[in-house]
Amino acid sequence: MTASLEEYLKTIYILLNQADSARVTDIANELGYSKPSVNRALKVLKEEGYICYEAYKSIKLTDKGTEVAKKIVRSQIAIESFLSDILKVDEKRAKEEANIMRHAVSEDTIEKFENYVKEFIDIEQKECALYNPNSQKCKICRTGKSIKYRLNVEKEVLNNGIKK
Repeated sequence: MTASLEEYLKTIYILLNQADSARVTDIANELGYSKPSVNRALKVLKEEGYICYEAYKSIKLTDKGTEVAKKIVRSQIAIESFLSDILKVDEKRAKEEANIMRHAVSEDTIEKFENYVKEFIDIEQKECALYNPNSQKCKICRTGKSIKYRLNVEKEVLNNGIKK
C-alpha cells in the first residue's frame, strides 16, 4: 500500500471513531485534498478490499481495512511518542516526522521500534483513534498522566458538566 493510501485509510479510521461517519468532504477537508482526488483514492481502497463505499454515502472500513488502519495508527503513535516524550521534539514536528519515518522503514523495523518504545512509554494509553486535541480527556492522556489521575479527572469532568 502506498503512503498516500495509508493516509487515507488512517484518516477514515479516525473520522469513523470521532464522528461515526466519514464522507468524501470530511476526508478532503481533513487532508486538504480535492474531492476528485479523494474519490480516486477511495476507488482504489475499495478495489483492494479496505473499504465499502457508495457515492454520496458514508464510507465504512472492512475488517481488513480496520486491521490495517489500527496498525498504521499504532505505528504512528509509537514513533510520535518516542519523538515527543523521549526526545522532547515539539508535538507538531513529532507528528510530521513520525509520519515520514513510518513510511521510510519496513514493517519489521516498525514492529521492533514499537516494542522498544513500549519498554519506556505506556503507548497503549495513547492508542486512541478518538484523539481530539481540544478534548480535556485527550489532553490528559497525551501528557502521560497516570490512569488513576485520568480517571479522577474524567469523573470531575462528568460531575461538573464540563464538555470533554
